[in-house]
Amino acid sequence: MTTAIILAGGLGTRLRNTVPDLPKPMAPINGRPFLEHQLDYWIGQGVKRFVLSLGYRHQAISGHFGASYRGAALEYAIESSPLGTGGGLLLAAEKLCGEAAFLVLNGDTYFEVDLAALCSFHAGNRADWAFALFRSAEPGRYTGMEIAADGRIASLTAGAGSSGGLANGGVYLLNPQTLRGGGWKPGDKVSLEDDILPAALAAGHRLYGLECSGTFVDIGVPQDYSRAQCLLAG
Repeated sequence: MTTAIILAGGLGTRLRNTVPDLPKPMAPINGRPFLEHQLDYWIGQGVKRFVLSLGYRHQAISGHFGASYRGAALEYAIESSPLGTGGGLLLAAEKLCGEAAFLVLNGDTYFEVDLAALCSFHAGNRADWAFALFRSAEPGRYTGMEIAADGRIASLTAGAGSSGGLANGGVYLLNPQTLRGGGWKPGDKVSLEDDILPAALAAGHRLYGLECSGTFVDIGVPQDYSRAQCLLAG
């Protein structure tokens, strides 16, 4: 598994006052764009190709990185108008080839997940979606996930995760065919968290969650953007 889609098309409104002139993934962390830190980690995990789903001020990202970064190929799927996280995913997935599972990453989240372990978990459970989960200390901020003893996800509670509970860490491994059954098409405006994932669960797709203990930071709000400066090296 060597391809990852990065969802980096959001408006970043909560971070706008702190980083007013850049799209959120380009926010500087110790003198380098946040997205460089994210790419560095996943290239180190073996990812060789990235498709970046972009929208707001996309030229700042594509102009900085171009067609490759540290030997990994970069492609871009550009939203002409905001499509939401699910719409951005559907647009970017059009650039994939074949039926191999691929990785999806949130462009404002750094989560150190062992990719080999996630791939093994995905294959061993014959999962349609495998989620990397973390223990959230902030109730209501992230999608909470109730999992069975075997790791299968029993319920999703978008924006209602409990303090100390398992939550969606923004790292997914999924089979491309699972995106084709919801009636959505590239160009549709749709939410991954509120539309695609609940529909997949209701349709009986095999959704599994793996708790991961690696460093997690979400730069979506100013206080966590500041925390990232301490967690991520220059």
